[in-house]
Amino acid sequence: MPLVNFSNVDFDEIKQSIKDYLRSNSNFTDYDFEGSNLSTIIDTLAYNTYISSYNANMVSNEVFLDSATLRENVVSIARNIGYLPRSRKSSRANISFSVDASSSNASIVTLKAGPVALSASNFNKQSFTYCIMEDITVPVDSTGTATFENIDVYEGSYLNSVFVVNSSLPNQKYILPNTGIDTDNIKVIVRDSSTSSVTRKYTRYDNLIGVDESTPLYFLRESEAETYEILFGDDVFGKGIEEPNQIEVTYLSCSGSVANGLSNFTYIGSLQDQNGASVTSGISGVTVNQTSSGGREIETVESIKKYAPNIYASQNRAVTSTDFESLIPRIYPEAESVSAYGGEESDPPQYGKVFISIKPYNGVFVSEEVKRNIQLELRKYSVAGIVSEIIDLKYLYIEVDTNVYYNSNLTPGSSQVTTSVTNNIINYANSTQLNKFGARFKYSKFIKVIDDSDEFITSNITIIHMRRDLSPLQNQFVEYNIGFGNEIHIKNQIGFNIKTSGFTVSGISGTVYMGDSPNADLRTGTIFLFRLVSPTEPVIVKRNIGTIDYKKGLISLNPMNVLSTEVVRGTPLIEISTCPHSNDVIGLQDLYLQLDTSKVNVTPIPDTISSGSDISGGTYTVSSSFSNGNLVRGKGGHGGFSSTETTTTNQTVSRLTTSNVSTTTTTSTTTSSGSSGSSY
Repeated sequence: MPLVNFSNVDFDEIKQSIKDYLRSNSNFTDYDFEGSNLSTIIDTLAYNTYISSYNANMVSNEVFLDSATLRENVVSIARNIGYLPRSRKSSRANISFSVDASSSNASIVTLKAGPVALSASNFNKQSFTYCIMEDITVPVDSTGTATFENIDVYEGSYLNSVFVVNSSLPNQKYILPNTGIDTDNIKVIVRDSSTSSVTRKYTRYDNLIGVDESTPLYFLRESEAETYEILFGDDVFGKGIEEPNQIEVTYLSCSGSVANGLSNFTYIGSLQDQNGASVTSGISGVTVNQTSSGGREIETVESIKKYAPNIYASQNRAVTSTDFESLIPRIYPEAESVSAYGGEESDPPQYGKVFISIKPYNGVFVSEEVKRNIQLELRKYSVAGIVSEIIDLKYLYIEVDTNVYYNSNLTPGSSQVTTSVTNNIINYANSTQLNKFGARFKYSKFIKVIDDSDEFITSNITIIHMRRDLSPLQNQFVEYNIGFGNEIHIKNQIGFNIKTSGFTVSGISGTVYMGDSPNADLRTGTIFLFRLVSPTEPVIVKRNIGTIDYKKGLISLNPMNVLSTEVVRGTPLIEISTCPHSNDVIGLQDLYLQLDTSKVNVTPIPDTISSGSDISGGTYTVSSSFSNGNLVRGKGGHGGFSSTETTTTNQTVSRLTTSNVSTTTTTSTTTSSGSSGSSY
């Protein structure tokens, strides 16, 4: 019997295959006896075969981008298709300080490249050095003061590597030996020789477009252990280097994201006057104009696998939405997540347009200046007939109400239940499954996260809601469109399926809220304003202020003049929440999906059956999975949806007859300002 099964890579399967072969040969009789010498030889053969199969399998996997696991292999494959992974990024701060030079004859003062400021120790008892890459020179004014204003300083160790070109080394490499290098802060100059004062500054290029034999350029590629190699031209594509040229590379080895959020600095820089003499006195304290931000870690293997093929497919042009999503991180490295979609997907369609939303690593929105810069860079890649528009992202929040059942025999109290569950939810909320465009909140995974929080948890009944925050333009009539991107579930066929926080409008006294009334088709409905006489007694004050499309998850409001809001978080907000038709919520198009941990309500409930205190279940507390909660947000619960609160009943809503409805119209004759409000 020949050995024909080559697919077995498990040790036991390999061993069994050898035994099956020996079983066909009558010369061997003790192969199946574990204590025999032949059995030991079989074990050795099987083990050796297993190791060889494993190595062959790993080698095969590391050849392909999708299956490779080692970073150096993933980087090498990505390099073959022209992709350079994003490096670690230095945290940046903006500072100012002044120098009193009245006691000297200085006419100018130069801040030398290198360390400038030292941060105070953060919560990790660690301080960070902040540097500049180029000298900065300022004049001394009539009062004898030299003022350094709005200086961008970058965190990291200021390092310098020197290489001498040696023709006797045909494969000479120029590798920066440090890890954590910020490739955006690399400065390369080339001297004719080590004694020459003639220098040429070389510029980093990503492609060969516009390059000739005299272009002073260099390329970067990631080497082993997250170091970087510098490559130069060959006098055909870019100016080459030759013996005895000396290469001087100045760069920063930074700490990444851990240096973000610092706002206390002391001066440690080096100052010189016009004669090169050091200036060491009269230096004021450091004023921080902008706290440190923008630091991030090196691009992950998962990110490389995602973007490298897309960058290759784009071929340095922007046509499809995927092209734009791939090019934006190249143009704007601060982009944490990017979403691009064609205008044909809009409602109504806008053909020939591409809409782009960007979530920066630091901050909520991209500034208008950054948008303009990105648009200018995109023109290099865009084709005629396609107009790109960068729009602000919109946050889609998930809120959670969960009743957690626990075995009281395994935990000292309910507080531990709340702590364990809350901590696990926070970890999930910060994971990569959320916090991005195109993310999906997976309900089954989430309830497992709650169940797995600790061994004493026996089950949970969890209700989720989705929320959008409307930022109204105050004291002007504006129409608004609030999209959830997911179908809205109709819990009450006679209304109040959306909940809002309170606000005031012109022409109507007191705090009002928005409610909805479904049409007969149960696909669309109208929006109205109401006041609360009591938590369960609403009075409608104005009907038909807008429409709601439950299938599309879209609320459209007619021109409305909002005067004030109950919720203010930096800016006035109207919180609008509702129940999704599906518990799996998707962040579509420009919706950035987040789980709002501040709106997580955990209610521990003893599981009397599991603890053995009530085997029959007569005193077991049953939780509803379908509670509609309060009529509004902010009344008796974090979001007005808690399952332990009074449920809005059809009886309550049925009291909204025309006899108790007072419709108030605004005295203004203005119908619309022509502007559109924002929501996020």
